[in-house]
Amino acid sequence: MEFSGRKILVLGAGISGIAVAGILKQLGAEVTLSDTKCQDEIKKDLAQLTAKGVVLALGKQDESLLDHVDYVVLSPGISIYNSLVEQAKGQGVTVMSEIEVAYQLCQAPMVAVTGTNGKTTTTTLLGEIVKAAGRETVVGGNIGRALSEEVLPVSKEGVAVAEISSFQLEGAIDFRPHVAAILNLTPDHIDRHRTMANYQLMKEKIFANQTAGDYLILNYDDAAVRHMAERASSQVVFFSRCVELPSGIYVKDGVITIRWNGDTTKILPVEDVTIKGAHNVENALAACGCAFFLGVGSDIMAQVLRNFSGVEHRIEPVTQINGVWYYNDSKATNPESSIKALEAFDGHIILIAGGRDKNTDLSEFMKLAQERVDHLILIGEARARFFDAARQAGLASVEQAEDLVSAVGLAHSLAKPPQVVLLSPACASYDMFANYEERGKVFKDLVHRLS
Repeated sequence: MEFSGRKILVLGAGISGIAVAGILKQLGAEVTLSDTKCQDEIKKDLAQLTAKGVVLALGKQDESLLDHVDYVVLSPGISIYNSLVEQAKGQGVTVMSEIEVAYQLCQAPMVAVTGTNGKTTTTTLLGEIVKAAGRETVVGGNIGRALSEEVLPVSKEGVAVAEISSFQLEGAIDFRPHVAAILNLTPDHIDRHRTMANYQLMKEKIFANQTAGDYLILNYDDAAVRHMAERASSQVVFFSRCVELPSGIYVKDGVITIRWNGDTTKILPVEDVTIKGAHNVENALAACGCAFFLGVGSDIMAQVLRNFSGVEHRIEPVTQINGVWYYNDSKATNPESSIKALEAFDGHIILIAGGRDKNTDLSEFMKLAQERVDHLILIGEARARFFDAARQAGLASVEQAEDLVSAVGLAHSLAKPPQVVLLSPACASYDMFANYEERGKVFKDLVHRLS
């Protein structure tokens, strides 16, 4: 796909939009960056873009932005149902996501990881494994810097490891990772994708263009993911935490094992994996599967799994105060992710939850909370619905707090060993914070002040 000399409209002045606008201008395109926010509402410095010649169209958006445009490039925050995007499609303008631009520019083979939960941990872990193998490696996508920015320097001998969200896959066209992994599928982002069927369809776009020379790593234990194999043209490789597979990545006698083309390779005992919890065993299996098809040796996988301590905001130990550990799980933006966090502890949890409500089903989350949570403290827009669901599930101690400051103070006053205090919101952060990262950092700062 040629970008030089093209007139391109980039929608969304977030991290990805700003990065890809600059890159496209650098490649010789005529670029306009547009956002519905005005300049003073955007907390980013756009001076470097304007210095390069990128035109800013901020605030009001109308159809005139599409005049003579060749491509529209979407930041992840811009839906394909956006009215301007629909107008562009109606005019026959090619609409693509920022990751499509990244794919077109990337010389190296790409490994892409998606799923409702576990993407960040699996992607980060895989990146560390590939780096340890001595390969030139970049990690990007729905994690850290924009993927289009990360892939530019990497040579064809390197590897691009990408966390890919359903938002980013909406605008995928030719996107084709050499190795793709789908970790799980549970209801999420229905407010954006409208139906669960659409959400799954977006996830499946990660392998839609793969061919017989590519690999698709699928979670055998998740029925919806397992059946995706029926629609794949690539080589399907299952991983399972629960079943010994005739071929694939699995746990046997407590040891992570890979069996492929009749050969069996043992990686390491599950008990030696530093990141704890059943969900992290699944993440480790997926990462090992991807690494295996990149030619990484089992000894390197084992070494990294022994040393990898996890990622920020995902069941992250903060500190211990008066014998009570505090954990930051701000990345848990849906009930399924918070369920995995609750399962990582034996009980005696003081749980802080709530935020921007996605209106997802709370029954399983509250059932497990009733078993493992001593005190539930609720914050944010979702707190009233969560409170009703908690009472219905039979939780004995449920409190509502005005904000995170009050919630942390209340948790501290209640906490006694062997309890743990866990922030795992099961909600988005946008009612009180810019993103889950800000929420997690505020939580950690409040906890450190207590100590």
